[in-house]
Formats: sequence, C-alpha cells, structure tokens
Amino acid sequence: MPSRATKRGDQRTPLDRDCDVLICGASFAGLAVARELASSGAEVLVIDRYEIGERQTSACGIPTSWLAAMGLEDSLQQTFGELVIHTPHAEVRYDLPWTFSTFDYRTLCQLLAEQGSFQFETAKVDGRDGSSVHTDRGELRAPLIVDALGWRRVLGRGQNIQPPEARLSRGLEVHPFGTGEDLEVWIDRSYVPAGYGWRFPADGELRIGVGSFDPRYHVREPTVRLADDLGADTVRYQGNWIPHALRDATEDGVFFAGDSAGHCLPLTAEGIRTALYFGIACGRELRAALSGAQSREQALARYHEFSASHAFPFRSLLRMQRLVPRVAPRLLGGALRAMEAKRFVDFSFNHYLNIAHPDFATAGVVPRRAQARIASAA
Repeated sequence: MPSRATKRGDQRTPLDRDCDVLICGASFAGLAVARELASSGAEVLVIDRYEIGERQTSACGIPTSWLAAMGLEDSLQQTFGELVIHTPHAEVRYDLPWTFSTFDYRTLCQLLAEQGSFQFETAKVDGRDGSSVHTDRGELRAPLIVDALGWRRVLGRGQNIQPPEARLSRGLEVHPFGTGEDLEVWIDRSYVPAGYGWRFPADGELRIGVGSFDPRYHVREPTVRLADDLGADTVRYQGNWIPHALRDATEDGVFFAGDSAGHCLPLTAEGIRTALYFGIACGRELRAALSGAQSREQALARYHEFSASHAFPFRSLLRMQRLVPRVAPRLLGGALRAMEAKRFVDFSFNHYLNIAHPDFATAGVVPRRAQARIASAA
C-alpha cells in the first residue's frame, strides 16, 4: 500500500492560489465532479494526498452498465451474470438481471480524469476557514469547494465522531493472484457476527475480504481465515472504513460527495456507483452556478435536496443491515433459497439498481422521488 503523502524534495513547492472550483479528493466522487465541469470554462483545481489512481480504496466492483455509461469500459477486468451466496445452511445462485464487473482502479481513475479539464496537485488537506482550504503545502481559495476526501469529512464543521463510535463499517481484503468464475459472498457468523465475506475475481487477481457492520469488530483474523479456507495467499492487504449512514450533502457552503456525504449503500457497502452518481449530480449543479443559470446558494440547496431525496432507500437498506445478523442462520439460509425465483431476483435487483441508475450518467434522468424536493429548493 502506498505510504507517500505528497510531493517531496524539489517538487514540494508552496501552494497559494485562487481558482473557480476546488475539488478535494481525486477518487471516484471527486473525479466525477470534475468530469461534469469539463466544458464549463472554469478554472478547476483537484487536490489529493496521492497521485490519481495511486491508492486503491475498494474491491472495485460495479454494475457493468455504469462503466459503459461513463465510457470506462477499458478498465473492465471480469464480468459476472450471477451472484453466489454461501451460508452455513444453504448455497444459492442468483441469475442477475444485469451484469456486475470488477475493474482496475488505476485505469478507471485515469480514464475518468481524462474526461475532465482541470489542474491537479498532491497535497494533504488539513482543514478550512470560509473559502480558504488549508493544506500541507499552503492555502487554496475558491468560491465553490467540494469535499470528496472520504468518511472523515475533513471540511465539515466541528469535530467528527471517530471509529469505533462513528456509523461506519470496517472492511479488509487481500489480493492474491488467482482465477475464478463466480462473484461470491459469505454470510457466515463464524467469520463475522454482523457482516459478510467476499471473493471477487479480477482477471488474474482475487479480491478476498471480510466486512463488519460493527466497527468494534476487527476483521484481519477472519480475512486471513477466509483466504486460508479458499487456499489463497494473504498478500497485498487493503482496508478501509465504510460509511453506512447518509449525511447532509452540503454544510457551511461546502459540497460533499462520496463517502464524506455517506453516499455508500448500507447492507451491500457498494459505494462506487453512488460516488459517481452523486458526483455527477454535484458537478451539474456547480456547472449551472458557474454559467450564471443559478446562484451558489441555489446550487447548494438543489444538491442538498437531491441527496436527501434518496434517504428512504438508504434507510431501508440500513434496516436490513441491522436485521440480517439477527435472523437465525438456518432461517436465513431458507429465506435466501426461497428468493432464488427469477421473478423475485429481477424485481429486487432492478429496484436496487434504480437507487443510482446508470441512465443518470448519460441522460440526466432525475428519480421521481427527487424531482419535487429539488423544485422546492429552486
């Protein structure tokens, strides 16, 4: 895992400048915001502690249709039409109505960055006063500021609640070389009392990990045990905290996107397509503000309401996240087997995809539940 934090030596020059839009964070959400501003003519600056694509932050899986909608197909590694779920009392195989793909993180980030038009600098963000952002290389100022730095919500007001008290899940995975044909999930309390394990093949690499919904439960030992049970090496570790609660998408004049706004779906911990989805929405509101079509305050209000309009599916998934660990294992196995019917799988997985549908990336289709709230904010 990379440890370099920012430029060193002769490259470590001071930063002290103004720009039209400052995007803090250069992973999925931040780059999606920048992508939407490519034709705005604005001076956009993106900063991150690491180089673009340098530090993988997840298992890197997404509905394939999102890669196509974003023009990111060249990052695709392996595609799956089925999901296999293992429990102590049942093994089920769901024939999905859409495919899911693993991708190469560095390639996707580079492709996404190429679709934007911005300047990039490596710098560690330390905080903010008004429109001035403090970094370890100096001060940056902009009237439009985006925090896409992750769950720490660095540019938010006040002191954030830290793990293990924060509403976060804990995940860890290893990346051994190997091959596989199935996208697999383990719901087995012998590995984790509340959570799941996974194995995602990625064209010569296996991403094997365990996630716990309870941040107090450490997952290194069960991750090693799952990998051992699967006959895989425990090499190239990667871990992260995963938010499982939606937060306000704007605060004190700052736009938040991705993990900093809790844009990660509870239960499944899927956060890549939602980071892209809300990043696109944020970028479109910023673009309208830059063009003079709306004020900064209107952009803040509209983006806030767009994010808040998704509260119901996020709450529903959070309730399921809390319910599943309480179901008796034998009963859970029977319930999962009963849900193998193709009609039920198609209905539930299409409903799940609609929370952040790939059509939004190309056509800008706003979910019906969001339209009324956005109109009231205009």
